[in-house]
Amino acid sequence: MRIGVLRVYFRVLGASSLKEKRMVVRSLKDRLMSRFNVSVAEIGSNDKWQAGELGIATVGNEAKFVSSAVQTVKNFLMMDPRISIIEADIEIL
Repeated sequence: MRIGVLRVYFRVLGASSLKEKRMVVRSLKDRLMSRFNVSVAEIGSNDKWQAGELGIATVGNEAKFVSSAVQTVKNFLMMDPRISIIEADIEIL
């Protein structure tokens, strides 16, 4: 069993309040969970309206599959115009 973990720290573009940031983060979480069947949690920057941090995890039999799945999620996030990724770390356990 292999576990893929992606930690993404990003800037929320155009957000001027915590409410606007939460709308973007909730939308990202919902889209990731439904589209890629991954677990997603907001893991930091909860009180900063211009920044967000998500932890994303997936499980599989092969490291190659898990790595590919996590990289696909990262690429998907990089294409989202509502956010700008500052840092993204991938770890395969």
